[in-house]
Amino acid sequence: MRQFGNWLYNTFLANWMRRILTLAGLVAAGVLLYVFLPPIGEPESCATGVEKHGGECIGVNGTGYAFGTPEIDKVARAIAKENEEFVGDKPHVTVALMLPLQPDIDAERIQLRSEIQGAYLAQYRANREENTPLLRLVLANPGDSYAQQERVVDQLADMTGDKKVNLRAVTGFNLSLDATKKAIARLTNELHIPVLASRVSADELANPEGSAKAPYPGLARIIPTNRQQADALASFHGELRDEQTVLVRDKRPHDIYNNSLAKAFSRDEDGPPGPKDQTFESPSITDPGDTGNDFTLIAQNICQSTARYVYFAGRPVHLRLFALKLADVQCRGKKYTIVSGSGAATLNRYLKDGDWDRLRGGGKEPLVTVQYAAPGHPDSWGHELRDTRRAEERRDYFTEPRAELNKLRTLIDKGSAGDIGPVPLEDSRTMLVYDGTRTIAKAVLLANAQTEGTVPPLRRVSDMWQRLEAVNRVRGTSGWICLTNAGNAYDKPVAVVELDPRTERLRYVGVGWPKGRAQPDDCRVPSDS
Repeated sequence: MRQFGNWLYNTFLANWMRRILTLAGLVAAGVLLYVFLPPIGEPESCATGVEKHGGECIGVNGTGYAFGTPEIDKVARAIAKENEEFVGDKPHVTVALMLPLQPDIDAERIQLRSEIQGAYLAQYRANREENTPLLRLVLANPGDSYAQQERVVDQLADMTGDKKVNLRAVTGFNLSLDATKKAIARLTNELHIPVLASRVSADELANPEGSAKAPYPGLARIIPTNRQQADALASFHGELRDEQTVLVRDKRPHDIYNNSLAKAFSRDEDGPPGPKDQTFESPSITDPGDTGNDFTLIAQNICQSTARYVYFAGRPVHLRLFALKLADVQCRGKKYTIVSGSGAATLNRYLKDGDWDRLRGGGKEPLVTVQYAAPGHPDSWGHELRDTRRAEERRDYFTEPRAELNKLRTLIDKGSAGDIGPVPLEDSRTMLVYDGTRTIAKAVLLANAQTEGTVPPLRRVSDMWQRLEAVNRVRGTSGWICLTNAGNAYDKPVAVVELDPRTERLRYVGVGWPKGRAQPDDCRVPSDS
């Protein structure tokens, strides 16, 4: 009988208990996997509104996420605090700052911090000085070189219709690339979202004046185009003769900044023809590749020419290397001035130990200096107003930008906006993005005054771009912002800045005007703009 009972237990009860326990264990494991691991085929979440794609955290966030970039952690948390504690549930509009937020190079991470600081300081000031609606700021990461911009644009489109978000403008855009162009084209043409480009200077990313159909309806820009920068530099230097100049340009595909700058520098000049264009092709924006070998050969060719001014259409990494190779040639005591566009504004951050000495050829006087058209510089207005030759020209287009710059400096120095890390102004990035966000705030304010309710519709905001002139001009730290009907800054001043090997610092040289003359006293845009 006992044997029969053992047989029953082992045959039925024990086996079923094992099965039940095994099944329960499998269910528990499945629950744990479901809770703690993302479903198969779905991307990993990095933060609210941000998912991992291709090894990058792509998306939109305004709750303090720094996208794995320590340099922007403090300013990202300051934005989150402003959004949560000051804006909260009050009537507001959202502005997205669209920039690649996970750069690999130290210099690019520092300049990224400068740009985000500019947007945040403008948000902070606007929220305390303007009427409702308040500004909520979010960071949008389109990936390296804007390669994943489509995912972010999709998110931004959804945010325009969300009554708790009210996205009303997108700004940022610091690289003139084909992918950037596609993002701006879709935002403005298909989605009708107002865009203010504060850093991209390529002429291909501007609406042509007088065009019956704008390629980017709803686009405004506050930085002079490459052509305008070249005109301002020519006005500043006086007309150079063709035999004195040579163009060195990067022909890498899909980089429309390089292409646009090369076209701008290919202006007709008087005198006998100078040397032919010297071309090279870099592997990427930040990779020098084997361009150093090309630069040595190019420098040797330039040495045998009559050129003493070199127009350089390329990125800072390659500009640094070219300047060093040109200095290394030491051609019979010849000295050169390299002239470039606003992309060179962070060139000093790429310099390494020993570079200054190489630019001096091992002596005291420089063999090579680099000048570039900066969209702003903190020394410009004080310098111009101190110049005795301009004592009779203490115009508002000098004094008002100086006053705005002083307000920005006070905000930084007092630290009333919180600890956001060091805020250097010399590279113009903080100033430009600050001015761009202030321009959006002004457009929202004007649009709100003309519509019922507290949040203006999308198109009403972009309609206000053309109203920003004369009495409604934006008094920017980088100069007056008076927009044409095409949304371009009219005759915006350019700061000519020099990389000075004597002092091993950046030096403000003077101001250039794209039109060859200063802006009108009332900032009224003429009909022939």
